[in-house]
Amino acid sequence: MAASDGAARKGLQEIDDVLDDLDVLLKNADVADALSARGVNISLALTAAYGLRAYLHGDKAAAIEDLATAVEEIAARAGTSKA
Repeated sequence: MAASDGAARKGLQEIDDVLDDLDVLLKNADVADALSARGVNISLALTAAYGLRAYLHGDKAAAIEDLATAVEEIAARAGTSKA
């Protein structure tokens, strides 16, 4: 079991590392410019990423708040409702 626990911890750390990389990329000016040209709002992308991180950490309340905010704002900007 100990090896399994170690592998699980390593896997979770790798997920955190990927999400850290995503955070850095989304804050990179060149990436932000490229995404903005596609109509992507960087603040909303970061909020969605924070929601995903919270969910993967088991913090469902924070995940719900962040992901709901992202969905509501994306839908409002797209002129649609989430219903």
